[in-house]
Amino acid sequence: QVRLVESGGGLVQAGGSLRLSCAASGRTLGSTAMGWFRQAPGKDREFVASISWSGALTDYADSMRGRFTVARDNAKNTMWLQLNSLKPEDTAVYYCAVIPNWIYRRERIRVTYWGQGTQVTVSP
Repeated sequence: QVRLVESGGGLVQAGGSLRLSCAASGRTLGSTAMGWFRQAPGKDREFVASISWSGALTDYADSMRGRFTVARDNAKNTMWLQLNSLKPEDTAVYYCAVIPNWIYRRERIRVTYWGQGTQVTVSP
């Protein structure tokens, strides 16, 4: 069993930055990919970014590439998502996820564990 706890969300003006954290407990995550998804009101949960178990591989949704950066530290069982140049359309609840295999890195139905989410609100 794995427990994921996100933090770092908040209210920021457009163009601002936030850094989200995901702390994992229950077992080590050094052998699994991890990722971030988000869900805006009235919309489906969508892929944001993912990172391989070693951290050597990353993947981003097209609209986030160049603005968001994902990183992890397996020794600390922690993953981060740096959000820069935020836009009002980035407003959503951001969820941390454990992905069982890198080939499923964009597929929310393949996620084995979810965090409870952290709210990011970007004002115009």
